[in-house]
Amino acid sequence: MTTPCLITPFPKSIRRPHDALSKLATDLFIAAGMDADKARCVSDLLLLTDMMGRHTHGLAQCGAYLDELVGGRMTATGVPETIRDTGSTAVWDGNYLPGLWLMQRALLLGFERLAVHGVFTLSMRRSHHIGCLAALAKQATDRGYYAMIASSGPHTKAVAPFGGKQGLFSPNPFAFAFPTTEFPVLVDTCASLTTVSMTREKTAAGEQFEHAWLIDSHGRPSRDPAVVERPQDRGSLMLLGGMESGHKGFGLALMVEALTQGLSGFGRRDVPSRWGASVYLQLIDPAAFAGSAASIDQMDFLVEQCHANSPIDPSRPVRLPGEQATRNVEAHRRDGVPVSPETIAALRTWAQRLRIDDAVLT
Repeated sequence: MTTPCLITPFPKSIRRPHDALSKLATDLFIAAGMDADKARCVSDLLLLTDMMGRHTHGLAQCGAYLDELVGGRMTATGVPETIRDTGSTAVWDGNYLPGLWLMQRALLLGFERLAVHGVFTLSMRRSHHIGCLAALAKQATDRGYYAMIASSGPHTKAVAPFGGKQGLFSPNPFAFAFPTTEFPVLVDTCASLTTVSMTREKTAAGEQFEHAWLIDSHGRPSRDPAVVERPQDRGSLMLLGGMESGHKGFGLALMVEALTQGLSGFGRRDVPSRWGASVYLQLIDPAAFAGSAASIDQMDFLVEQCHANSPIDPSRPVRLPGEQATRNVEAHRRDGVPVSPETIAALRTWAQRLRIDDAVLT
């Protein structure tokens, strides 16, 4: 969720139409037992994520999701339980249902409530993985709303608190998004300098990070992703701000834990053993404040000022988060969505196992 939103062609990748790839993913999820409506929703959001350029959280997640489904660790059918609902706020228990579907359902509920309340806030316990936060936030900006989304994995201990050397937090991603005239601004980051997905990707490729974004089990900076993959003597992801200013990332991690686990009433204290998430979602209708037109005017001016800022490198002018994602979606809709060799192999393995036609991959 924190990888740069850029078109990064894979060596030996293939490009295929969005609809064909979405159908393949949908068929796989249905064959693994997921309700058809959930399967279509999850597949479409994974493809949107790929189209935005966030490839670690697109179709690359299919294998992991299917493994969770078949193993019974992702709930295939049903609806979330409402723990509390005040109209402007709600708390759900997601029962480990597909996280992307749960979030889409929460967003749609929020859009309905905004007409009455202006601001809608939902906290959710026991969701399954919710994927790329920017892809979810885009559903709000497309309708002219602001969105804030935060997620934590109460089971995950990959990021040490500032001054410590043992993992305690998940990377604790959060996103904030707002609309402008030409493109949505989609801030999608996390409390650590990199992510678990990226360390696994680097480890599998036998690569080092360009910078020391990790700490080993002794608390020393490291570029080696294997330090967080070792079963014994495990290090952690480095907090945003690094060794000098990691208190900033520490503060952000605490904020996300409070919003997602404190408000949902479910977190590390419960010692969960399953891959899942506690989630915070807030939607804001600018019409309930100074007005939608005023919001757009102010944010358009801010975008213009950022673009007009003299760049350090003239060949790389200032670009706002979400700007490239908009270009990526347009390009991938036109030219097809790239699929990496690793993702192709995983999809083919699952297609053979579930007896699904994978001709789109040839």
